[in-house]
Amino acid sequence: MIYRKGLIAFMITILAGCSVAEEDEAASSPEQGVFERKNIAPDPADQSMTPRRAEQAYARIALNCINKQYPNKISHLMSSAADVAEPAKLTPVFYGCFDWHSAVHGHWLMTRLWGEDLVPEMDEEIAAALSANFTEEKIAGELAYFNGEDRNTFERPYGLAWFLQLTAELRDIAAGEGGKAEQAKAWLTGLAPLEAVIVGNIKDWLPKLAYPIRLGTHNQSAFAFGLFLDWSQRSGDTEMASLVRDKALSFHRKDINCPMAYEPSGEDFLSSCLMVADLMRRVMNESDYAGWLSEFLPEIPTDGSDDWLAVGIVNDPTDGKLVHLDGLNLSRAWALEGMASGLPVDDPRRASLLASSKLHGETGEKSVRTPYYSGGHWLASFATYWRTRRGIDRTGGNLAS
Repeated sequence: MIYRKGLIAFMITILAGCSVAEEDEAASSPEQGVFERKNIAPDPADQSMTPRRAEQAYARIALNCINKQYPNKISHLMSSAADVAEPAKLTPVFYGCFDWHSAVHGHWLMTRLWGEDLVPEMDEEIAAALSANFTEEKIAGELAYFNGEDRNTFERPYGLAWFLQLTAELRDIAAGEGGKAEQAKAWLTGLAPLEAVIVGNIKDWLPKLAYPIRLGTHNQSAFAFGLFLDWSQRSGDTEMASLVRDKALSFHRKDINCPMAYEPSGEDFLSSCLMVADLMRRVMNESDYAGWLSEFLPEIPTDGSDDWLAVGIVNDPTDGKLVHLDGLNLSRAWALEGMASGLPVDDPRRASLLASSKLHGETGEKSVRTPYYSGGHWLASFATYWRTRRGIDRTGGNLAS
């Protein structure tokens, strides 16, 4: 019996993705301050186990992910042998979920659902997980990493944009009343030094950026600019707002005939065309935006159809690059809805934009409910962003002059 129990424990450890030696080492290193979830339970998004609401499944994915250190794809500049360390020691807050930016938007996902009271039965668990990571000591470790030599480009712009989305979310919650507002204020205060460094890096970069970055992946500028603007409205940072607005207009005001026929590329998770359109509705009034969009995407139909833009296809959901197309469907969904929100209510293109948004969003959400970590560690955040209409639920309107 003892042997059988030991064998079962050993197999659970193997299935969890680490060796007995690694587990013993973690247990014997309390100074590390890392609690690594092992993901030995059935997949949290598997509806065949226990039917649950999407928000519950997405929150569970993030909870199982933010402190899961391995596997990990690290983007790390080493200046000396002293920079060789495991992810949790390099960036003690945001080390899980495969990479830094996914850990950041995993924290955002939980904060969003918690703050919106969408998973009240999980509030206590989410608050405990966030409190355990948003400690003074761990945030100091993040600061030390960002202040390291030649790290001013780290996670720019994608990860930095998601970090500002996280603090923007906390500001929204903190503006309310009650216990959650007080807790959000405390977390926001703790993260303020890191936020200041990140904002400083962005402001240093923007004046130097000579051209837009039109890729369909992490380096794209349009997606990041949109999140920068949403943060600036909540934080009251008029300097950031002005920098981003001026860049957006100088880069894209004269854009015409965006080649949607060339999309998607095989590893895109952001649309080069639609993200620009979703950005520009933030910096133009309705009338100007309607005219600009007619030149930028002249083939948007007016018949309410949803099939004018084909959804992205993923042939292997276990491939970490190919699964990007699942994210493309979700980011297209929120961009299309954002575009419709920027048009006059009687604009005949709104129906087709919203119909295509629904098609892409529902297609994308199906991809979250798979057991594959290659996509699951980040797709839940994209689904939550679309499902909760985060990019549209803004304060202060757009930044049109």
